[in-house]
Amino acid sequence: MVEEFEKKIAESVHRIMESLPPEVTLVAAVKGRSVAEVRAAIEAGVTHVGHNYIQEAELMVDLMRDSAKWHMIGHLQRNKAKKAVRLFDKVETVDSWHLARELDKRCARMAKTMPVLIEVNSGREASKTGVMPEDVEGLVWHMRELEHLRVQGLMTMGPRFGDPEHARPFFQETRKAFDRLARMDLPHVSMHYLSMGMTNSYRVAIEEGANVVRIGTKIFGQRGSEG
Repeated sequence: MVEEFEKKIAESVHRIMESLPPEVTLVAAVKGRSVAEVRAAIEAGVTHVGHNYIQEAELMVDLMRDSAKWHMIGHLQRNKAKKAVRLFDKVETVDSWHLARELDKRCARMAKTMPVLIEVNSGREASKTGVMPEDVEGLVWHMRELEHLRVQGLMTMGPRFGDPEHARPFFQETRKAFDRLARMDLPHVSMHYLSMGMTNSYRVAIEEGANVVRIGTKIFGQRGSEG
């Protein structure tokens, strides 16, 4: 039974990776998944793992830290910044100046430089976190002063379900902000990564310029509300 679920995960990982353009990075979204499932994905070739929750991530990271790069892909509260800095190699969900300053402070105490992405609420949805598209440039402008953070790109969620085409305008708006920031040529800011798209929408996201996709259900199968 164990070998069967490992085989299914491995097959899913191989199919996805073979279908992705070489410049696109797969981040396995592992919210609610077991250590055994995540280990199977890593053994199948996954090199980047994304988690939504600090508490769930702690056990996995401590057990498999050197097996993959670990991304924070869920909403991060300021009071969890210290743990996030210890656990993760990249934070994809910086959505405020207050959070950025707290992360910078915690990184300074650990003598660590943290790559981060700015989360954009491209759909302007009240139920979702992220910076409104018109406020992204202002936040990044302020963050250029932070010594221990490196802004490396943008991230957006887009609609989780429904017709993937409905997500296209949100991805396009985020790409436009990405291109504007790249032209600004700010210190400590380099637009390398555009993280957009999940299981339902990653193909459309890639068409609109994504070079990082966060996929959970297509790797591990259906569970709860994973993307």
